[in-house]
Amino acid sequence: LLAVIKELQVTVQQQWTGLQDRIDTMTRQAADESPKRELWIKRLAFFITLSAMLLGLLLSALITRRLVKPIRSLITGLGHVEKGNLEVELPVVSKDEIGVLTQTFNFFIQELRSKEQIKQTFGKYIDPRILDQVILQPGAADSGRRVMTVSFADLVGFTGISEHLTPSRMVNLLNRHFSLQAQAVQQNLGVIDKFIGDALMAFWGPPFSAEENHARLACQAALIQLQALAALRDELPELTGLRKDLPPIDLRIGISTGEVIVGNIGAENARSYTVIGDTVNLGQRLEQANRIYGTEILLSEAACQAAGTDFVTREIDLLVPKGKMEPIRVFELLGLQDTVSQTTLEICQRFALALAAYRNQQWDQAEVLFHSCLELSPHDGPSRLFLERIRHLRTQPPEEHWQGIWFLETK
Repeated sequence: LLAVIKELQVTVQQQWTGLQDRIDTMTRQAADESPKRELWIKRLAFFITLSAMLLGLLLSALITRRLVKPIRSLITGLGHVEKGNLEVELPVVSKDEIGVLTQTFNFFIQELRSKEQIKQTFGKYIDPRILDQVILQPGAADSGRRVMTVSFADLVGFTGISEHLTPSRMVNLLNRHFSLQAQAVQQNLGVIDKFIGDALMAFWGPPFSAEENHARLACQAALIQLQALAALRDELPELTGLRKDLPPIDLRIGISTGEVIVGNIGAENARSYTVIGDTVNLGQRLEQANRIYGTEILLSEAACQAAGTDFVTREIDLLVPKGKMEPIRVFELLGLQDTVSQTTLEICQRFALALAAYRNQQWDQAEVLFHSCLELSPHDGPSRLFLERIRHLRTQPPEEHWQGIWFLETK
């Protein structure tokens, strides 16, 4: 038994020694591989950390883009609105606060679009500047006195044409005429007040034009209105369907400058932004006086002085319109200084001398001078009229201190 025990002891001792050697070997191997494993672990940790960071940045970018994209869309939409584009509509891509804000923006744009459509519709009946600068401005409803310029333009010969037209063609002709006339007025900062039959009333003055320029702008518009009439004559065959025997048409314009009452005038439930006063009545009388003198554009003395020296005018008469007591000097607007012919300037000089002789009751000298005007322009209406007056005054001489004042018996 002792021998067996010794043998087992030797065997165990050998196995223990072998096990220790193996442990030592494994320990040395582990110690040798430890730096490598440590480096591998560090690399793995770095890779995991980098991957986590990249994944975090990617997720942050996606989330930020999702949040920022609707905000950028809103900013872009606001930029379009600032430029006047009201057709923009943003898609609602979420139900959060940004989505609610986008819905509010779309509703806001829809309301603006509706108001703009209403404004454009009203702009066909009311001058858009009246809507912007007067009606929509607080306190603009009060009426007041201002110095302004008023113009009346009447189409002569429309009745003769309308007798040959169907109602639809007559309306087309009238609409085309008013479109051309309104364009001439508005491009010179005038305000279309109303259409009266085939006549157009307009006015100039603050806040739509500068106080020192309104008479000049009205005269510029009147000259362009005559050019627009020439364009209308060229379009008559197409508008009327008549190729020949077209009745002649012409335009008579009266312009006056003075104090008017301007503002929203009318009943409590039906008002119009307009001008009233003697200046308005005078403008209408001057337009009608063109028929008597055979002229196209007549100005009051105040309008002539306020228009400045850019225009060629001639004094036509010293008259008292019906319903007035004070005489006024009336002038004819002939054109701009740079566009009037030398013949027209010569007529102005001769007519001024003839008018002075007429007022001094020097009938013979006045007749000679008026005839000299007709030699230059056989269709000069004022010269023909004054020759008729002289024939009348020779048979019925005026009083001794007569100053050449003429009373109009018709409005």
